[in-house]
Amino acid sequence: MKQFLLLLMATLVLGCGGPEPRRPVQRKSGNIDSSIERSKKLLALEERMIGELIKSDSLHEYTHSSTGTWYYYDHKNEMAEYTPRPDDLVTMTYNVMSFNNDTIYSQEEIGIFNYKVDKQELFPGLRNSIKLLKENETATFFFPSSLAYGYHGDEHKIGINVPLKSTVTIFKIHKQQDSIQN
Repeated sequence: MKQFLLLLMATLVLGCGGPEPRRPVQRKSGNIDSSIERSKKLLALEERMIGELIKSDSLHEYTHSSTGTWYYYDHKNEMAEYTPRPDDLVTMTYNVMSFNNDTIYSQEEIGIFNYKVDKQELFPGLRNSIKLLKENETATFFFPSSLAYGYHGDEHKIGINVPLKSTVTIFKIHKQQDSIQN
């Protein structure tokens, strides 16, 4: 009986190891290099599309921004000098269109609203473009999909990887104290 208890105790002690960690499930959904390559090809295609739109438009003078958008002024305010800075409050309106001029969101649908620069959510291209305009200016911007809603879309009317066109009007810039002192 002693031998049986001794054997039972030895089995319990040796059989009870610490908890064994779970091993991660390894799945490869593609590598980062192929994703980067796809993104580069998509951007090149969209830039060619923008280039073709610019070539076919002899009425406007286009400017390329440092953030990757192309735009032209519908109405330029030569008298104003100040452009919005972070924390300024901008009263504005905009629309969202496809490159084929199909309206996705109209200015009436979006309405006039106040936007606190760099503190509220807008798609990246629009957020950067607002900082290029002065009071009482209107410009039309062309955004590659990477600067629009990207590979997620807006989950409503804008699909994945859709380049956009937007006409933006700034009515008023309410400068913040920090902006006035600078």
